[in-house]
Amino acid sequence: MPEDLRNRIDHQPTVAGLSEADLLARIFPRLRTEAGYTASTLLGPGDDAAIVAAPDGRTVISIDTQVQDQDFRLLWPSGYRTTGFDVGWKAAAQNLSDINAMGARATSMVVSLTLPVDTPVAWVEDLADGLAAGIRGLGAVHCSVAGGDLGRGREISVTAAVLGTLDGARPVLRSGARPGDILALAGTVGHAAAGLALLESGIGVDTLTPAEHAFVDLQCRPRPPLEAGPGAREAGATAMLDVSDGLLRDGKRLAAASGVAVTLDPECLARLAELLGPAAARLGADAAPWVLGGGEDHGLLATFPADVQLPPGFTAIGSIHALGTDEGPGVLIAGRAADTGGWDHFAH
Repeated sequence: MPEDLRNRIDHQPTVAGLSEADLLARIFPRLRTEAGYTASTLLGPGDDAAIVAAPDGRTVISIDTQVQDQDFRLLWPSGYRTTGFDVGWKAAAQNLSDINAMGARATSMVVSLTLPVDTPVAWVEDLADGLAAGIRGLGAVHCSVAGGDLGRGREISVTAAVLGTLDGARPVLRSGARPGDILALAGTVGHAAAGLALLESGIGVDTLTPAEHAFVDLQCRPRPPLEAGPGAREAGATAMLDVSDGLLRDGKRLAAASGVAVTLDPECLARLAELLGPAAARLGADAAPWVLGGGEDHGLLATFPADVQLPPGFTAIGSIHALGTDEGPGVLIAGRAADTGGWDHFAH
């Protein structure tokens, strides 16, 4: 924990002053909605395990972890202080997006927290508030937090696992793209990367314009288009995945799973880059790498038959082609293979 932040919180109550039961008693009420738990959570916190419904006999499940100083900083070079609310919201968003990418809807979530003993109690309460606000604010109205775990460690770590249902429908996999399909994007791409660059820049966060702040907000509190996943499934999407590690890297994953070539439209990419103009101008940067390699917006990349009208929220950005004789699955821009780029946990 940064020294100035440690000094600032010296007089605030920390988790070291509470028992596990006391801390849970502060967290659980913040996770409960006004109407209580959803119908999918049959038994919530309080027993050794939760009980959740599996409406159609299948359960969609995803899990993700945020670790302090790896996935977020408590204090950024820009002076921005990551709040518990930010981390809670992002824990909800990134997991809900994975469920969304299968064409499913989230039903239940469990959360594991690892906390240093000097973590302020208020920060943990704020995390619970952010988790609940993320679930509701993003529109996952059928999802509730069914339980979780607390532990002690050297840095803050937040792991969330989300369960979902397909409501009797087929899942949309990465492997279904076919030659002739249209490639489409829902949500934003590159905005969270622009926000990260601003946070890391050393430019005072209090000097940012509203447009620049919007990029920071999308880095700290992503807004995946949760209505778009089931909508794409219903419209006949052949393949889909969450863009969490960059358009090129995730596009290559779709290509590899489907055994096809993904072609990105340069004009569409240019329009996406134009939206990042305020941050690019402030930093003297090229927005194209953010568009191609920036993750964490948690938009959706999907493919549709050419004769299908794209569902609301999706914009065509390319197409799917059969592989040539000497061609492997990959991403092409203007007829040339594009460098994969994007995020890799073990290469950074």
